[in-house]
This record gives sequence, C-alpha cells and structure tokens, in this order.
Amino acid sequence: MSDIILAAPPIDTDAEIDRLARRYKAAGGLGVQLLNALGTGADTLLDQLPANARDQLNETTHAALSHALTAASASRRVVPDQAEWLNRAVSTGLGAAGGFGGLPTALAELPVTTTLLLRVIEGVAVEHDFDPTSESVRFDCVQVFGAAGPLEHDDGSDVAFLSARMALSGAATQALITRVAPRLAVVLGQKLAAQTVPVLGAMAGAATNYAYTKYYTDVAHVHFGLRRLAIATDVPHDRMVARLKAEVLALR
Repeated sequence: MSDIILAAPPIDTDAEIDRLARRYKAAGGLGVQLLNALGTGADTLLDQLPANARDQLNETTHAALSHALTAASASRRVVPDQAEWLNRAVSTGLGAAGGFGGLPTALAELPVTTTLLLRVIEGVAVEHDFDPTSESVRFDCVQVFGAAGPLEHDDGSDVAFLSARMALSGAATQALITRVAPRLAVVLGQKLAAQTVPVLGAMAGAATNYAYTKYYTDVAHVHFGLRRLAIATDVPHDRMVARLKAEVLALR
C-alpha cells in the first residue's frame, strides 16, 4: 500500500495579516496601564534620572545590546527556550530585584534584562522556524528592538522596523545596534527612572519588566510571523509589510 501524502492546507493570508495586526496593535497596552497605576507618567520619567546617568545611557545601552546578543545566543546551549508565562515571571522578578535598591541595582539589572529580552526574541524566531545562529536572524532579533518599547507607545503605527534590510553580516548587525541603541536608550532610561525610588522602585521594576517582556514577545511574533508568511506565500516581504501597516491603521 502506497503512502498517501496530504497537501498542506492553503494559507489564509488575509486572516494571518489580521491576526498579526491585532497582536501588534495590542502590544504594550497592559504595561502602560500598570505604569499609570503606579502614578508614574512615562513622558517625564527621564527627567528623574541624574544628569550623569542620562549622559551615559546611550553608551551603556549600546554595550548592553552588543554583549546581550552574544550572551543570549550562548545561553541556548545550556538553557532551553521557556514558555511565555515563565519568561514574564523571570523578567518580573529581575525587575523587582533591580528596583529594590534604587538606581545602582537598577543599572546592574539592565544588561541582564536586555539579555533575557533578546533570548525571548530568539525563542520566538525558533517558533517560526528560523535559525537563531544565522546572521540574518541575529540581525532581525536586534531589529525587533527598533520598535522601542511600551513606554514609547503612541497612536502611530510605526512598522518601518519590519522592512529595513542591509547586507547581512556581523558588521551589519553591529551597525544596526548603533542605530537602534539611541532609541532603546530613551526607553530603558524611562525604565531606570521608574526604578530609582527604593521599594516603590521594586514595584515599578516588576511592572516595567513584565510590560517589556510581553511587548517584545508580541512584536517578535509579528516580525517573524510576517517573514514566515512572506516565505510561505512567495510574496515579497515589503508587500507584506505594506499590507500589515494598512491593516494596523484600519484597526484604529
């Protein structure tokens, strides 16, 4: 008796685009609500940081992002990918510990959280059948940070980060880190400011880390989900980005 090979069901591109657009639209919403519940306005958080901390933030963020990319990849050989709820739980615990001692412990926690977030993003790439050791996927993992974070959330539908492409090499990834770091520094600076008050900072650290982990998990699913959809349907990626952007705008 010969084997029967069943054809894969056709992909409903419209339904997938709608699903990804809704996930992108919803990303970060809960985090903003949690921060508001703590009585902290995201727009004024950076003013609470000491001047020297603000001045060093870009350089610190660039270094943290570069080191985190290496550390996140190396950790895959030791620790398997975890469920999304567990990633959020671990990140929340890190944020609470980092915020408990104010700015010094928050600064120490920052590179650890950055590494965890990159590891979460890599895990999402694997879910969508991408190889996290590939230079192109490493590039994309950093690119997800180009969407900034929940504390920079606004009514705009900035999905431009989905379509940027360069010659994919280690040098290109470092160049992307240089581009992404200043924007990420603003967001991480807001996170640090929310953690500067001991004890209350622990609550803010837990809330922001929970929000960050959920946000970047959602954005990573959109990013790699759209790339996977473009490959599966043999449709140019930039056309998929345009469709997603139109769908996100239609959900307003």
